[in-house]
Amino acid sequence: MSQFLSYALPGIPYGCAYALMAAGLVLTYKASGVFNLAFGAQAYVSAIVFYVAVENGWPKWAAFIVAVVLLAPAIGYALDRLLFQYARTAPPLVRLVPALGLLIAIPSICQIIFGTSQRLSPPALALNPDHVYFWLGAVPVTGVELLTTGVTVVVVAGLALMFSSSGLGLRMRAVVESPRMTELAGIRADRVGTFAWMLSSLLAGLAGVLLAPIYAALDPSYFTALLVAAIAAAAVGGFASLSLTLVGGVALGVVQEVIGGYLPSGTVLSSGLRPAFPFVVLAVLLVARRSFRPSGPSGDPLAVCDPPPASLKPPGHMTEVTLGSRAFTGLLVAVFIIVTLVLVPGNWEFAITQGLVFAIIFLSITLLTGMSGQISLCQASFAAVGAFTAGQLATHFGTALLLGIVAGGVLAGLVGMVVAVPSLRLGGIALALLTLSFALLGDNVLFQYSWSGNGATGLSVPRPTIGTFSFAGNGSFFWLTLVVLTIAAGVVWLLQHGSVGGELAALRSSEIGAASIGINVRRLRVIAFMFSAALAGIGGALYASLEQTVSASDFNYQFSLVFVVIVATVGVYSVAGAIEAGLAYTVLQQLINNLPARYGSLVALIFGLAAVTYVRHPEGAVEYVRRWVLDRADQFAHFLTRNDQPEQRLAVGSSPGGR
Repeated sequence: MSQFLSYALPGIPYGCAYALMAAGLVLTYKASGVFNLAFGAQAYVSAIVFYVAVENGWPKWAAFIVAVVLLAPAIGYALDRLLFQYARTAPPLVRLVPALGLLIAIPSICQIIFGTSQRLSPPALALNPDHVYFWLGAVPVTGVELLTTGVTVVVVAGLALMFSSSGLGLRMRAVVESPRMTELAGIRADRVGTFAWMLSSLLAGLAGVLLAPIYAALDPSYFTALLVAAIAAAAVGGFASLSLTLVGGVALGVVQEVIGGYLPSGTVLSSGLRPAFPFVVLAVLLVARRSFRPSGPSGDPLAVCDPPPASLKPPGHMTEVTLGSRAFTGLLVAVFIIVTLVLVPGNWEFAITQGLVFAIIFLSITLLTGMSGQISLCQASFAAVGAFTAGQLATHFGTALLLGIVAGGVLAGLVGMVVAVPSLRLGGIALALLTLSFALLGDNVLFQYSWSGNGATGLSVPRPTIGTFSFAGNGSFFWLTLVVLTIAAGVVWLLQHGSVGGELAALRSSEIGAASIGINVRRLRVIAFMFSAALAGIGGALYASLEQTVSASDFNYQFSLVFVVIVATVGVYSVAGAIEAGLAYTVLQQLINNLPARYGSLVALIFGLAAVTYVRHPEGAVEYVRRWVLDRADQFAHFLTRNDQPEQRLAVGSSPGGR
């Protein structure tokens, strides 16, 4: 028993760290209906400002006031007023993409402002982090862990009291259900939502300053990983009960430490299962609790009062312009191929080929999210399955790489089917969280074995050959990638414009409506997941062959988040959007390679900030620009017609004897 307590009790402070961040998530979700995945990035902002201020000689109390009391609520105010107040009753994808964009953009902004130098030993807010206290007189605990535990209990108790017994808590919940009805009762819904975001951001800043000393260095990835574990703690409370959230966070921390204590050290299972345990719990809760739907409000009852959104289809009489734009697109493709093969230097040829490979992976997002409305945050993991399958077959079994690419796509499709089956009851944010937990499980456990991704060592993947002809050169590999992309784009286009595309569109619009007209919704969802994963697997295998050496870090779960942001920002509903997203991503990355190191994440910043506009333009940049061009052409055609009409009326109204 004493050994168990020695393992379990040190897990309480870690569990309180999860619960503190989970409390901020629950607050934002209950008050605004938005699942704020940028919470960890907000915590990082306050942590780095506090660090820099203390490093420059500020007293800790002054640094705390600036970083937490002033800056954090200001960020929350800006996020609500400029962005999330427009997303309270929006579809799940529209609420998710801006949060993912901020998760990517905010650390990039901090890197540009404060530089990329490593920041070791973050300072503690209070209590000496080197002083050791004792739980129950026997188990050691540091000052930082003790302070985190105490602050978490106070914060959770205060929030629970506010929601259960104050008028402010009731108003917050009312705003989520229906902002319009709340305003009919004389309550300023915008002010209530803004206050909730400011309070949640204050908690994020507090968590960032408190939890930073837990780690040896200040890094945004630590806060992101901590946030994902906090999601599991919030799931224990059903994203509603703060007391259960605290219990869930503490339980997760305790079980993690017990696992780390009892499992044999030095194995992949012991080193991977401990950090992955919260993700396993999250997946089990999402699947097991049938009533659990963390997807926000079902919709404002008074939303029908709003005018219908503008049609995304071009005007019917603009056939000539549409045909002209397609001809122009074909011309651009021809020029692009010629320039790539003849004029661009070798490094640009490699980068453009890489863009074509990413376009294949991005097409899997178009197929799944754009066509069927299902949100997946593990597409990079499906790509990893294809890459590691092709590499293992080529390395250990001498299989031809082209055959290995096909096998990788097939196996990735089967894995996609396995992920899809337990998610049949889920949708929206719940489905996104389930796929995210799979991606994290893959990073920490599945891809660390020698028979899969071989951990940090990775695999060597050769270039393909056909008989005596080799695709070892970048030029020949470009042609291979272009052919595969053309086939993949053609298949997706045919699916989109065929009967399957019609069924997927019905599923995206309304799952209940699709079922009412005889569509087998479950079978369709599994098929969409399977084909999407297979496409990502083929793209991942091509990427591995292009790079020739890949490891699990090349398919980290953060890439899945970035992929969704990029494709959604450019255009998730069209084949052209996926292709242009892949090329834009790699071309921009190539352009900034010669910039100073602090600008290394500039591409992530560009797409992250662009994702913020997704609330206003969910059709994506490609479709928005296309509509803008067609609308201007339509206006010009009307202008010409209007100028001709007076002359026609004069000719009709005149007579030989008229004055």
